[in-house]
Amino acid sequence: MYLRWALRCLRSRRSSFYGGSAENLFLAARYGTLIRSNPSLLHSEVLGCRESLRCGSHGLHDLRYRVNEDENFGAEETVDPFSLVADELSTLADRLRSMVVAEVPKLASAAEYFFKMGVEGKRFRPTVLLLMASALDVPIPKTVIDGNLHMLPKEVRGRQQSIAEITEMIHVASLLHDDVLDDAETRRGISSLNFVMGNKLAVLAGDFLLSRACVALASLKNTEVVSLLATVVEHLVTGETMQMTTNSEKRCSMEYYLQKTYYKTASLISNSCKAIAILAGQTAEVSMLAYDYGRNLGLAFQLIDDVLDFTGTSASLGKGSLSDIRHGIVTAPILFAMEEFPQLRELIDRSFSEPEDVETALIYLGRSQGIQKTKELAQEHVNLAVNAIEALPETISENARISRRALVDLTKRVITRTK
Repeated sequence: MYLRWALRCLRSRRSSFYGGSAENLFLAARYGTLIRSNPSLLHSEVLGCRESLRCGSHGLHDLRYRVNEDENFGAEETVDPFSLVADELSTLADRLRSMVVAEVPKLASAAEYFFKMGVEGKRFRPTVLLLMASALDVPIPKTVIDGNLHMLPKEVRGRQQSIAEITEMIHVASLLHDDVLDDAETRRGISSLNFVMGNKLAVLAGDFLLSRACVALASLKNTEVVSLLATVVEHLVTGETMQMTTNSEKRCSMEYYLQKTYYKTASLISNSCKAIAILAGQTAEVSMLAYDYGRNLGLAFQLIDDVLDFTGTSASLGKGSLSDIRHGIVTAPILFAMEEFPQLRELIDRSFSEPEDVETALIYLGRSQGIQKTKELAQEHVNLAVNAIEALPETISENARISRRALVDLTKRVITRTK
């Protein structure tokens, strides 16, 4: 395997470092999202050059996986992240359905609604977590080994699978509550639960899922992990409240937008990734790398979601196109457009409430670099996510290396997705 990697590397005519331009570094630093998170990125161009030189000589065991590698090399090395954990995902789906059984049939039917209809899609979050569990198959320093880590690998994996299940229940519960708050009628092409069964039952179904998640979380008997996931639920509520109760100044602040986005989207995946590392008995440093990967992946995911709200269709997005702006919600594309067209501030201040406000905002957005700059910011977070995977300790596990490559591939899919 190593020899094949070396030959591919030598054949490749280009192996470029996937770092940010000076302009993009400044952009991210301006909003406190890049330099504060990873100051060492300033030196990454040098490291990237050194990596290219090392590839052809003695770096057979230290090949880095770049999102924009040579096309031929990328085609040979690409793996389908979802197929790697397909069997576990199938088992997870069955377990989720069994976990939402309730004494009251109507409540059970409501709680199972999205799981039964397949609205959860390809189970992106559980896939990330299961791959992260495999990617962290590295030696554990003796200094962090304690009595809880004498479990068999199968037992550890079972606990990590529980985190994937808990995360999915929290996620679906948040969808149920969001649809109620947004008066949504559809979710990924089918009628939303609140539209079918009413707001009260939808809220209760979300609460029921959260209660089931709490029971499963308590069974892990790990106070640090319990605290992490409890914080996630707090963040979900905080983020939603930030979105509902902002003043004009905060609505026009990119920093405020990114903080809200972290709470609403990225906190769940980042803290769940960290929980996976903690249950594996990893060091604080490795646990933070897992967290950093999830945080930046989550932020990139939401930034692209904000782009797709303007460029996608209701069928592919699972919600009506222009849903955010029609609800008076300001996202990154509009914030970037406002830098070029300050006239947008007046429309934002009145939450696009006048009849022509949405169309006017779209005209300004179309003339601006708002969409492109949002994609560039998403790319910066993708770069940081890739950096976190590359910084993980060396491993001799082939499965771990493949899983790390799959995690990098997922970052590419986040950027290129259309739904």
